[in-house]
Amino acid sequence: MLNDLSIYRTYASNWWDGSQRFLRLLHNLVPARLSHFDEVVGTWQGRTVLDLGCGGGFMAEALSKRGATVIGIDPTEAAVAAAKAHADKEGLGIDYRVGNGEAIPLADCSVDCVVCVDVLEHVANVDRVIDEIARVLKPGGLFLFDTINRTMLAVFVIVHMGESVLGLLPRGTHDPAKFITPAELRAKLVARGLSVGPFVGLGPCGLDRRLDFTFGRLPSLQIMYAGHARAPVST
Repeated sequence: MLNDLSIYRTYASNWWDGSQRFLRLLHNLVPARLSHFDEVVGTWQGRTVLDLGCGGGFMAEALSKRGATVIGIDPTEAAVAAAKAHADKEGLGIDYRVGNGEAIPLADCSVDCVVCVDVLEHVANVDRVIDEIARVLKPGGLFLFDTINRTMLAVFVIVHMGESVLGLLPRGTHDPAKFITPAELRAKLVARGLSVGPFVGLGPCGLDRRLDFTFGRLPSLQIMYAGHARAPVST
């Protein structure tokens, strides 16, 4: 089974305990993602931020600790429950809700930023998700994202090596047909009136003490890439 999202339910109780290597890798991706997003946003303080596809809360907690007012939305109830429990333990006031990107349970023009990482390559209808993101962004609001490029190299590294050979991810996590090229994503964003900034490459760049990959910027967009787009400002 490809694009098997049941893993987020199966391992929800392990989200924060460090026992699952693929969840440790997701946690290790947060600093690399934020190294780019921080530059784009400048300050998170006082901003209302939607973490769309928040899972168990790795990115949501990092944003909350930066001073953002965070709403986390994910379709997996067990992951949202794990996120809530951990945020409560940390004393973080994150508003977690069950929902999906095709029908975001928020009002129009209600958030300053939408952060969407490890999501666009999994959703059922990426066009509908982008429509919804554009709807909930305030005028001038930012959409911050990363996803996987649809290249032979990305399929080899993430699916063949990552899932089948090295076992870094559970088999069936990804469906290569859902990967999206930078040109395709840029066109979808522009079509909805968003102005698109430059894309940057992301990928493994080292190992930590547990021999898990750490991540950072890469000169190529061939595997993963991050970027941002801004909603139009009302006149």
